[in-house]
Amino acid sequence: MQLTLWTYEGPPHIGAMRVATAMRGLHYVLHAPQGDTYADLLFTMIERHGARPPVTYTTFQARDLGADTAEIFKQAVSDAYERFRPQAMIVGASCTAELLQDDPAGLARALGLPIPVIPLELPAYQKKENWGASETFYRLVRALAGPPATAPRVRASCNILGPTALGFRHRDDLREVRGLLGDLGIAVNVTAPLGATPADLGRLGEAAFNVVLYPEIARSAAQWLERTHAQPFVETAPIGVRGTRAFVEAVAALAGVNPAPVLDGEGSRLPWYARSVDSTYLNGKRVFVFGDATHAIAAARVATHEIGFTLVGLGTYSRELAREVRAEAAAHGIEALVTDDYLAVEAAIAAAQPELVLGTQMERHVAKRLGIPCAVISAPMHVQDVPARHAPQMGFEGANVLFDTFVHPLMMGLEEHLLAMFRDDPEFHDGVAPSHLGVAPSHLGGRPREEAEAEAATAVLAAAPAAGPVVWAIEAERELKKVPFFVRGKARSNTERYARERALPLITVETLYDAKAHFSR
Repeated sequence: MQLTLWTYEGPPHIGAMRVATAMRGLHYVLHAPQGDTYADLLFTMIERHGARPPVTYTTFQARDLGADTAEIFKQAVSDAYERFRPQAMIVGASCTAELLQDDPAGLARALGLPIPVIPLELPAYQKKENWGASETFYRLVRALAGPPATAPRVRASCNILGPTALGFRHRDDLREVRGLLGDLGIAVNVTAPLGATPADLGRLGEAAFNVVLYPEIARSAAQWLERTHAQPFVETAPIGVRGTRAFVEAVAALAGVNPAPVLDGEGSRLPWYARSVDSTYLNGKRVFVFGDATHAIAAARVATHEIGFTLVGLGTYSRELAREVRAEAAAHGIEALVTDDYLAVEAAIAAAQPELVLGTQMERHVAKRLGIPCAVISAPMHVQDVPARHAPQMGFEGANVLFDTFVHPLMMGLEEHLLAMFRDDPEFHDGVAPSHLGVAPSHLGGRPREEAEAEAATAVLAAAPAAGPVVWAIEAERELKKVPFFVRGKARSNTERYARERALPLITVETLYDAKAHFSR
C-alpha cells in the first residue's frame, strides 16, 4: 500500500462492495474495525444510490482486540442472516482486519447457514478495487452458476456481464447495449452483477454466449464460463461509432442474425461533424488520455480515428490490463504510461504539453493547475460525473455524448482565448465603457499607460539579480497572452530557454519573436 493524497482505486473490499450493492438478494459481511465504514458514502453521496449498501460490518474497536474478535464476526454473520434473509452471502475482511487472521471463511462455514456463503480472499496489500470486484464476481459465478446446461440453447441469446454499482456510466451503458441487442433480435438472458440476484446467476448457463462490457470486472468470470459452459464471449467495447459497429457485427455473428438494420440506422452525429468544415479546428489537436483500460483505449481510438486528434499520451492505472494499453499505445507510436501514482501522471501531462486531457477526476485537477482543458471519461469520478440524466459512453447515443465531451472543452477554450487576446484592445478591454455612453477610458485621465508600464518593466529589471531567473517585461507578457492557450506553456518555456542560453535578463517582445523564429527552424 502507498500513502497518498489521492488514489485511483480503493482497496479490494470496495470492489466487492460494488458487486454486492449492484445485486439484489446478496449480503456482504465485512470484518472491519470501527472507522472502515466510510465506504457507504461512495454510494449514497457520489453515486446518489437510493439505499445504503447491503453490507454488515463487525465494527470491532480497540478494546475488542484483547478479547475474541472471531466471536464478534460470527455474531455479525448470524445477525445479518436473521435480519436480511438474503439468498446468498459473501464474507471477507477489510485491509485492517486482514491483519488479525480470523479466517472469516472458516467461521462462516461453522455457522451452517441454510444459504450459500461465499468466502472472499482479497489481499488488500497487493491488490486493488477493480481486481476485488473481478474476483468477487468470479467467485459468485463459480459458486452459483450451476452445472452446464444440457438442453439446447437459443442461439440468439446472451448474458451481459460487467456493470456494477459505482461504475462509470454503467447504468446508462447498459440501457444502450440492451437497446442494440433488442434491435438485433438477441434476447438477454441475465444481466450481472447489476440488477441480478443469486438465483439469476444460476441461469447463466442457459445463454448461448456472453457479452463482456467491462473486462476489468467480468473477464475472469467470462473465461470460466467459456471453459466450463462452452459459452464464447464478446469483449469488443461498443464505445464510439467504430467500436459500436464492431460490437454489433461481433454479436450478430455469434447470434447468427443480420446486423444491417442496426448498422444502417446508427443515428450518431459524430461522423457528420467529423466531415464538416467546422471540424477542421479540431484536426491534429494534441490529446493525453488516462483512465481505466477499457475507457482509455476506447477514448484514444475515438479521439484519433473519429475526430482527428493526435494522441500524445496514453496510460492506465489498471495493471491487470496493461498489456492491452501498451499495445494500443504502440499502434499510435508512443509508449504507454502504466502507473497508479497521480504525480507521475501529472509529470507526463506537463511533459507532453497536450491541448486536451481526457482522464479521471484527478486529471481534471491536474489539468486545471496546468491551464489545459479536460474532460472526465473514466472512474475515479465525482458526483458531477454521475449525472441524473441519461449520459452513456456506449452505443451510438454514447458516441454523441463523447462528441460533446471531447469537443466542448476545446470550443470553450477557444472562446476564452479570444477574450484574452482582445482584452487589451482599445475598444474591448475592461477599462473601456460602452461606446454609446460617451465615457472616456479611465486610463486617459492620468499618465499614459504605456509610459507607466515601461517604467514598471525597468524597475523589475533593476530589482532582478544578475544571475537569477529571466524576467518578462510587461509588454512581452501581454503579447504571450495572444498565443493560443494550448501552446502557451511551450512558448513560454522555449522563450525562457532561449533567453538563458544568451544570458538575457529581460524578455521583451523582440525576444519572444526571436525565440519563436529560432525554434521554428
